[in-house]
Amino acid sequence: MSSPPATLAALATAPAAGAVGILRLSGPAALEVGRLLAPGVPASPTPRHAYLASFVDGSGSVLDEGLFLFFRAPHSFTGEDVVELQAHGSPRLLRMLLARALEHPAVRPAGPGEFTRRAFLHGRMDLTRAEAVADLVAADSEAAVRAAAAGLAGALAARVRALEEPLRSLHADLEGVLNFPEEAEGADEGAHARVSALRASADSLLAEVGRGRLVRRGARVALYGPVNAGKSTLFNRLLGEARALVDEEPGTTRDVLEARVEWDGLGVVLLDTAGLREAPGRVEALGIARTREVLGSVDLAVLVLPPEVSEGEAQRWLRDAGATPVLLVAGKCDVRGARDGADPHPDPLPEGEGIDSGSTRDAGTLTPSLSRGERGNVRGSGDFVAGSALAVSGLTGEGVEGLRSAMLSRLWGGGAPSAVALVSERHADALRRTAEALSRAESACRFSTLEVVSGEVGLALESLGEVSGTSASEALLDAIFQRFCIGK
Repeated sequence: MSSPPATLAALATAPAAGAVGILRLSGPAALEVGRLLAPGVPASPTPRHAYLASFVDGSGSVLDEGLFLFFRAPHSFTGEDVVELQAHGSPRLLRMLLARALEHPAVRPAGPGEFTRRAFLHGRMDLTRAEAVADLVAADSEAAVRAAAAGLAGALAARVRALEEPLRSLHADLEGVLNFPEEAEGADEGAHARVSALRASADSLLAEVGRGRLVRRGARVALYGPVNAGKSTLFNRLLGEARALVDEEPGTTRDVLEARVEWDGLGVVLLDTAGLREAPGRVEALGIARTREVLGSVDLAVLVLPPEVSEGEAQRWLRDAGATPVLLVAGKCDVRGARDGADPHPDPLPEGEGIDSGSTRDAGTLTPSLSRGERGNVRGSGDFVAGSALAVSGLTGEGVEGLRSAMLSRLWGGGAPSAVALVSERHADALRRTAEALSRAESACRFSTLEVVSGEVGLALESLGEVSGTSASEALLDAIFQRFCIGK
């Protein structure tokens, strides 16, 4: 006969001074151990009732006064008996209470994510909702918070279940025909149409991987282009603070500067890069090499061009971005306006504000090679005409709001950043294998045997089960929950 599982104990609040600190206990001995620390609580406390209690040490001396809460299994977060002691947030006091709890022979310290892991093992949540707990703790933007909260509420779980249940039903029908052909005759009818519909559903969920990645880690956007194009001034304007050094001397930026902002709830990491030019100095050349390296790792590159640029130069800078999408910007439009006879020093806008994006030209998003029509906007004489670019001045703020909107549109497209299934890289790999197996099953419906179709459907079901947790191995669970903090 197996022994009961150990009772877990851990601090559920950060190890820093605060108004409230929480000690969490979960397991068969949770109530017994909780009453050792709060002996004034009734032997059979009312579940979900907050008791004002005195917390004591091993000798019975009062250490603090706080709240005692008891959650009876299975109606708790973990599905086990759970006790929470809410004391004042002194780190030393909380360590004393934890040490006292660990003196009990049935209690051991909880590992990272072990409370949530027990919630998963006891069927309180599927694996997508369990992972959403860690996503919510780690969220550092409004979009990430809202997407993780939706995941915790079961948004991703519902979509996975809508794919997993008919997939399991199809696999059962196919296996029935193979193993009991007389009893299950006709159960495989329409298999091809069913497989095709399931593959389309898997592809649809897989398509959200890119958006989920942006919400989870934030978008990365690099400002790049030739020296003295106004990149650092624009970088400072987008941030709303002077982070980058600005000077008339070419090549001021020698390294990649990085700063984080949040636009419409989406976290965005902006990178100001060293200006590109021929024959730079040795240190500047290292910065240019880093610029080219960064361009291959960002989600969007913003090419900032100075008032005068030749067609060959523009094409060369576009090619530097490789396969990364490029947003074209005509920088220093205040200088351009002065050259054309406009007021060179318009009244600067208040900090962080720009003109209404509707009064600016639409931003053009280019691939790294210019089309015939786009080449018409780059005159061989060296006079750049921003017909497909957004005219921007980091100095005055002109066009900055239009640029910000264009960047978000290019990164995200339509809809709100929070309205996305927070698909992780692990989910993406499992969904990719699911879609590939269903694609092979779809081909097998036409060109192979029913055994092959059923085998591929079984592989798809196993891969999808890694997302929901129905076929997750111990090693996979270990890897997932190790990224949780202790106490969750």
